[in-house]
Amino acid sequence: MKSFYNLKSLLLCVLVLSLITAGAAANAQTVKTDSTNFIKSANKAAPEKAGSDTSWKPTRRVWGYAFGDLYYDAHTDNGSRGGETNYSGVPTYRNAFQFRRLYFGYDYDISKKFAATLLLASEPNAGTSPATGTSISNSDNLVDNKMSFYIKYANLRVRDIWTGTDFIIGEQPTPTWNLSSEQVFNHRWTERTITDFHKLGNSFDLGAGLQGTFDPQTKNFGFNLLVGNNTQAAIGSAASPTTGFYKEFYGDIWGRFLDKRLYIDAYADYARTAQATATVGGQAHHMLKGVIAYQVPALTIGVEAFTEKITNAVTITDGTSKTPANATAAGISFNAYGSIVKNKLGFIARFDTYNPDTEFITGTTTYTVNTSIGSYSPYTKEKFYVAGLDFTPAPNIHFSPNVWFLQFHDQQLSSTTGYVGDDHTLIYRLTFFFTFGK
Repeated sequence: MKSFYNLKSLLLCVLVLSLITAGAAANAQTVKTDSTNFIKSANKAAPEKAGSDTSWKPTRRVWGYAFGDLYYDAHTDNGSRGGETNYSGVPTYRNAFQFRRLYFGYDYDISKKFAATLLLASEPNAGTSPATGTSISNSDNLVDNKMSFYIKYANLRVRDIWTGTDFIIGEQPTPTWNLSSEQVFNHRWTERTITDFHKLGNSFDLGAGLQGTFDPQTKNFGFNLLVGNNTQAAIGSAASPTTGFYKEFYGDIWGRFLDKRLYIDAYADYARTAQATATVGGQAHHMLKGVIAYQVPALTIGVEAFTEKITNAVTITDGTSKTPANATAAGISFNAYGSIVKNKLGFIARFDTYNPDTEFITGTTTYTVNTSIGSYSPYTKEKFYVAGLDFTPAPNIHFSPNVWFLQFHDQQLSSTTGYVGDDHTLIYRLTFFFTFGK
């Protein structure tokens, strides 16, 4: 009997130990599985509750694009003008492969309400000193002329702070052209739009903005508002003419008509900066711009025109008299692009005319530039032409043979010291453009 109870106790101990061992094994298996799939589990959406909205899906997207050229400089302007362009300082007969833009971005939906965007950009120039033939650092090149990324966008979007309107805080695109004409004409890889071309505004800025539509259901009418530092990606300092003292105000309103075929956009901005010197007075600039475009699937044609008043932009010297004066820059751009063979071959054509100072006084001895707007010169009128073909062997891939031509005309009298006769820069290019992740 005693043996029976001993056997029973032994069997009971074995059973208990087996259960403990099985539980431990199961627990170990669970820990191993959770560890192996930690990233997958972290990205997995929580189970939907009954009656919840299942139409929204979070976005986690790596994306980017790049464009560049094989270019040949057939002729460089004798006066080394056009400092605002990508070919400033490139000598005649230079030919090279060149990237003009590289983008690498990441979009992340934190929740249905909040989203974040980070964009790294490299937009180098490949300039060369005509006098020495040596390379010079321009734009986003490092001091050793290597290409480098910088932070172009870093922002948080709050969706639908009221119906149809988002709030954006951080480094973001401005309405100057990035949210308007550049989207409509859709050929940034060929050349910058006219105000960007002449560096008369910011494509991005650090600030707070609103982007929205007045009719969220149809999205035929909308607006873009932004208050920014007017420093683009630069941090600035206590001595900066903008950061910490002044801000730039951007406003844009747009509409689509005729079953969305006709696009009309009106834009304005204002920025004040510190005075150049004690005798010049306060600095400011104020732009008014409009875009009208007609779009059908096979063709887009449109015009973009602007005027920008630059307060105390120049000092006019006539003999011994020096007078600070305003300048008004103005320009108009005609754009056309369309399809020759559907989804395979298209064409691109554009013509701009630009006057840096419509109030220029011919015969004045000298003008001294006070404004901090990069590459601004009151002397030179410009006409710009670009035309080419657009071959698309696959979606999001473009090859474009094109001709780039910029003509210069000095507003001074030919007898004026420093006068440069009419001349031009002519570039032949094979442009390539590709996108990924979009």
